[in-house]
Amino acid sequence: MSLMLDVARVAAALNIALLLVLIGTWARSYLEIRAPMTVGVIVFATLLLAENVVALYFYLTVSGMPSLAVRFMMFIQVLETLGISVLTYFTLQ
Repeated sequence: MSLMLDVARVAAALNIALLLVLIGTWARSYLEIRAPMTVGVIVFATLLLAENVVALYFYLTVSGMPSLAVRFMMFIQVLETLGISVLTYFTLQ
């Protein structure tokens, strides 16, 4: 279970870093083109960032979680990381 929790922690931390890159990129883009959709993706990414900060805090401070919960939380964090990674890749192209 410790390995799964470590994977979830790393995934959440990576999500935070990638989301900060995305928010910064989109904020610069908004300053240039002022498109309302850009504001929408910035708000969405900020909410996703908040979720990942709370998740990482939870992973670092809560002990004694059921192994089934840890397994599913790890799976969700890894899927999020894959999705955010793809979005970051195409955004920076």
